[in-house]
Amino acid sequence: MKKVIFFCACIILSIETVFAYSAAVVMDADSGRVLYSHDADSRYLIASTTKIMTALVVLNNVDLKEEVVAGEEILKAYGSSIYLKPGEKFTVEDLLYGLMLRSGNDAALVLAKYTAGSVEGFVKLMNDTALMIGMHETTFSNPHGLDEENENRSTVYDMCLLMREAMNNEEFRKISGVTKYVSKSNFGTYEWFNKNRLITDYKYATGGKIGYTTRAKHTFVSAASKDDKNLVIATFVDRERFDTHKNLYEKYFEMYKKYLLIDKDNLEIKYKNGYKVYTTSDFSMLLKKDEKKKLKREVELYKDDGEEWYGTKIIGTLSITLDGKEYKKVNIYAEKLGKPKTFWEKIKERFKW
Repeated sequence: MKKVIFFCACIILSIETVFAYSAAVVMDADSGRVLYSHDADSRYLIASTTKIMTALVVLNNVDLKEEVVAGEEILKAYGSSIYLKPGEKFTVEDLLYGLMLRSGNDAALVLAKYTAGSVEGFVKLMNDTALMIGMHETTFSNPHGLDEENENRSTVYDMCLLMREAMNNEEFRKISGVTKYVSKSNFGTYEWFNKNRLITDYKYATGGKIGYTTRAKHTFVSAASKDDKNLVIATFVDRERFDTHKNLYEKYFEMYKKYLLIDKDNLEIKYKNGYKVYTTSDFSMLLKKDEKKKLKREVELYKDDGEEWYGTKIIGTLSITLDGKEYKKVNIYAEKLGKPKTFWEKIKERFKW
């Protein structure tokens, strides 16, 4: 009987460990490939992870050094705050740190109004940006994530797409990845510490945003890099979110190796003499050893190259597929090389004759 009870207890603990969260995605940030998912396509309330989009929209539209004065919009803010006062003046950069590190709902409202002229106009920018990123199951209704009056809903898959895009922004990486920040306004000096504990507890963490409301429960979207491997993770309804993310990072960093699949300057594609063949970007992907063998690299060269445009023309495409899914497709360019210089031309150029 004791053995049966022990066995049942182990099963229960195992289930609780595996499904500690309601939804989760682990994504290769370089390729966008999903390495692990659980309930990836269900729409959840996302709480303050909303502010990843808020920060990205601000960074795409406003200069960091511009000064912003807090107005009456802050009177509508409640919950987590940097405690702005009417008439208080900060730079956009300072407010972004307050937004990301302290999850300032007041900072979100001030930034939204300053960026778009109104909170409603800013929300439109958020939704437009979501569509451009490919977040087709996401709807934003406010810039902060509070959900008593209106709701922001998304999937863990969409939030990983968002974090992947945001981490491509240098300023976002800088702001999201610090442990503390000192800011100054016309009213005083403040020291803000990052609520994202993963930044201090896990040395490979590079950024992220936590969220919580009574309805959404604990949400978390983060990024980490190890041995040139870059991952993003999103989890919803997870009380153990920091441990969950750390454990998932360690597991998937260990399972996969990074491969450079497209070298933009060394495609090894034969073409006409006198042309340099290249594409415009490298492409890397995390793969298991057995997956490398199944990967397909397909080159399609056009029979009709098309016309030269300032010495360059598109001659075909290169695609990377795995298990029937295409992860990357790029144009192949051919650039006409200049006539090789003679020995005397090189001498004259060297000595500027």
